[in-house]
Amino acid sequence: MSEKHVDDITGVETTGHTWDGIRELNNPLPRWWLWTFYLTIIWAIGYMIAYPAIPLINGATPGLLGYSSRADVVSELADAKAAQGVLLEKVAETPLEEIASDPELLQFAIAGGSSAFKVNCAQCHGSGAQGAAGYPNLNDDDWLWGGTIDQIYQTIAHGIRYDGDDDTRVSEMPAFADILEPAQINEVAAYVVSLSDTPADPAMVEPGKQIFAENCAACHGDNAEGIIDFGAPRLSDGIWLKGSTEAQIASQIRNPKHGAMPAWVDRLGEPTVKQLAVFVHTLGGGQ
Repeated sequence: MSEKHVDDITGVETTGHTWDGIRELNNPLPRWWLWTFYLTIIWAIGYMIAYPAIPLINGATPGLLGYSSRADVVSELADAKAAQGVLLEKVAETPLEEIASDPELLQFAIAGGSSAFKVNCAQCHGSGAQGAAGYPNLNDDDWLWGGTIDQIYQTIAHGIRYDGDDDTRVSEMPAFADILEPAQINEVAAYVVSLSDTPADPAMVEPGKQIFAENCAACHGDNAEGIIDFGAPRLSDGIWLKGSTEAQIASQIRNPKHGAMPAWVDRLGEPTVKQLAVFVHTLGGGQ
C-alpha cells in the first residue's frame, strides 16, 4: 500500500487527485456541518411525505397531512365574500343618501367603489379620476349632469348616449356649421373665451355675445353657467372638456364631438354601482 502524499507547507494529506500539477488537500467538512446536512436531507424526505410535493400528471402528491395552501386561500376568499355579502346586501337595501350616516357602511362603499373604479373607469377618467381630453375630471366642481349622489348614480347606472339603455342620458349639441356663418362662429368663440380669459380680438366679443344669446343660451344658460338638465357644460370658468383655445371652441361649435359612456348597472349590479356613486361623490367635487 503506497503512502499518502503529505503537503509540505500545510502538513495535510492530499486526496491523491492531481490537475495540471496541482494537488487537492484532504480537508473533510466539520462533523457538525456534515450532520446538519444529513438532517436537512431527512427533513426534506419527511416534508415530501407529509406535504404536497412531487408533481404528477394531473396534480401532485397530496401528502399524509392533506394540507393545501390553495385550499386555505379558497377558504379565506369564501369567508371574505361571505363577510362582504352581508355589507353588500346592506348597501343594496340602504338609500344612497343614508349610506354616509353609517361609518362602517360608508368605509366599505368607498373601498368597494375605489376598487371597481380602478377596474372599470380609470381607463377613461384616469387612475385618480382626473380625467383626460374628452373625459371629464371627477374631482372638480363642474358636473354635466349634476353632482349630487343620486345624479352621479343615475349617470353611472344608465350611461350617456348609450344605445343599450332606455334610461340613458341623452343630449347632443347641433352642428352650427349648418346654422351660423364662419365669422359668426368665430365671434361666439371669442365671447366664450372672454368669460374666463382674453380673446385674440376683443372687438368680436360683443357681437359674439348677441349670437350666443340667440343660439346657445337656451342650453348653456344666459350667463353660460350651464344647465344640468340638458347636460350642457358651464362655459364661464377655466374647466374645459374638449379644449380651451378659440380654435378648439370654434371647432366644437362648428362640428361638435359627442362622447358616450356605457351603462354599468347591468354589467356590475346595483350594489357596485351604488359603491361607485359613493366613491365618486366623496372625491371632493360632489354636490
